[in-house]
Amino acid sequence: MFEAPTRAPSSVLARPEKSLPKLPGWYEQWLHRLYGRGRRWFSHCLGDRQLARGLQAIRAQDAELASLSQPQLNERLAQLRACLLVKGYNPQRQADAFALIREFSGRVLGMRHFDSQLSGGWHLMRGCIAEMATGEGKTLTATLPAAAAALAGIPVHVVTVNEYLSSRDCDEMSPLYQALGLTVGCIHSGMTPAERRQVYACDIVYCTNHELVFDYLKDYLLIRETPEPTHRYSERLKGNDRLDQELMLRGLHFAIIDEADSVCMDEARTPLIISAASAGNGAEQQLYLEALEIANQLQVQADYTRYDRMKAVELTDSGERRVDRLSANLGPYWVGRVRRYELVRQALTACLYFERDRHYLVRDNKIQIIDEHTGRVMPDRSWERGLHQMLEVKEGCALTSGRETLAKVSYQRFFRRYRFFAGMTGTAHEVRHEFWDIYDKPVVKVKTHHPLKRRRFPNRLFATRTQQLKAIADSARQQWQQGRAVLIGTTTVGASEQVAAALQAEGLPVQLLNAKQDDQEAEIIAQAGQSGRITIATSMAGRGTDIKLQPQVEQCGGLHVILCALQDAGRIDRQLEGRCARFGDPGSVELMVSLDDQWLQDAWYRPWLAQVCGSGWGQRLGVWLMRRAQRRLERRHQRVRYQLLKTDEQQGETLAFTRGSL
Repeated sequence: MFEAPTRAPSSVLARPEKSLPKLPGWYEQWLHRLYGRGRRWFSHCLGDRQLARGLQAIRAQDAELASLSQPQLNERLAQLRACLLVKGYNPQRQADAFALIREFSGRVLGMRHFDSQLSGGWHLMRGCIAEMATGEGKTLTATLPAAAAALAGIPVHVVTVNEYLSSRDCDEMSPLYQALGLTVGCIHSGMTPAERRQVYACDIVYCTNHELVFDYLKDYLLIRETPEPTHRYSERLKGNDRLDQELMLRGLHFAIIDEADSVCMDEARTPLIISAASAGNGAEQQLYLEALEIANQLQVQADYTRYDRMKAVELTDSGERRVDRLSANLGPYWVGRVRRYELVRQALTACLYFERDRHYLVRDNKIQIIDEHTGRVMPDRSWERGLHQMLEVKEGCALTSGRETLAKVSYQRFFRRYRFFAGMTGTAHEVRHEFWDIYDKPVVKVKTHHPLKRRRFPNRLFATRTQQLKAIADSARQQWQQGRAVLIGTTTVGASEQVAAALQAEGLPVQLLNAKQDDQEAEIIAQAGQSGRITIATSMAGRGTDIKLQPQVEQCGGLHVILCALQDAGRIDRQLEGRCARFGDPGSVELMVSLDDQWLQDAWYRPWLAQVCGSGWGQRLGVWLMRRAQRRLERRHQRVRYQLLKTDEQQGETLAFTRGSL
């Protein structure tokens, strides 16, 4: 529990983050987790008793609050707000705040928080990661801690994974916040600094994780360029402090992270970088073209070694000699030995590991990155170290200037700078140890309000992609003829278009949703629950989207979800499965995978598995092997996140003596 600050500090930099224990290797993680399990067990026992008493205190006020007129209820709210501003929170005052917010929500929105939502909000106020099943109403749950903290004068950031969700949640919950006397705003791309400053001045701010971090970095750069603190203090006494007027954020106080596993884990493998255009010249395009031509003449194993797990290549001795021969007469930019090898390595990386319609789109003669976790386009982001420009030349796009890094921060360090933060998601159990190790946050599972009615069909494995597409079309046709809605989940833009073409060839009507249709997402999702609707989508349909079923669809069995491939993490598969059977609705899900997928392409036993996958035990074995490979990739990503945090902390300690370090 936290106390309300007497005055919100103006500095954008909050408290220093907690460092991981400085112990060697596996012993560090073992000891930290052992300590964490004991602390979580004690915290849960104590928290469960407080939660039970809190829920009882909230329900006890229902009849009294319902009998009050609106002016009387407003007076009760004013009294509570004055008490919170002076004394802060304790369990009883938290129960009073939740009861009032629940009553206002019932009157303004027509939605009263269920016990499961009250429990989720209570855990968020304790600083936990609340795992709530998909469809349990996390948007409404977040209003409890957000409004309660804002009533105590604490600035609140509600962080979501994309602008569609932040705008939707802000629009839906704004009437409740306004009835409570709170101001609310939403940050979206395209806003000017003055508009962002005005929104961040609100009591509650809805924003995406990308926009929030980049605004933080911009404020950091502004602080780094200002005079020394003593000079600033004298200017503030005169009323001339320019920094207070130009900073966008009011500080990092209280954050509620929606889809916390996506923000804090999936997207935490790469740091957030703010950069500026560096000086370039017209010879760059020719330089990248020459590097691509040399890369196309090299042979794997003979000239370079592939490291597919790390998406990297290394030139062999013979490869370096061949690069030297091929670049001997190309110009002055190829004279430097280190420079020419790095250019060729970047060209090989661009050709081998970055696929069009999987990692990026070509739109309006520009390379636009596709977020591999959400499937959405990130138009304002670019790869560093010349990789983005190499891909532009590869695809024949207009060449942009290189980028110079000005500031960067990892998600791990950024969120640990908050004075207090909590998160909620439908899939946190698999990464519960990592949440504790990195963020010092326990994961708490919240019981569902309605029993789960999801039916799971047997998993199916096919030897070829052609057989898989035929089976997907047959299954979709069967459900479509029954009047059900169908959602087919794929991994990439190209795969979604391939499935759409296969279904259209069978005469089935389909609606496609991927990064190319991201501007139509709200409209497509709104119709995905209609009778006879077949929607094909990438993982962008798996996070936060609420597919509402027509009554006739519910009577026919609800939404049917077909997974065409395993995602990079089992949690993302669970998110897609969670689109059906939400909040007590009926629904079903089935997995149809092919040996042509990425998981077993290089396995030595793949030809043998193709012969036996027609049998029941062969299909079960093949799917198990795929999930095993998926878990290996998850562990690899986990090591990358730990290594990034370690590097980030070491860099922070090395630069701690400088005035501009993060």
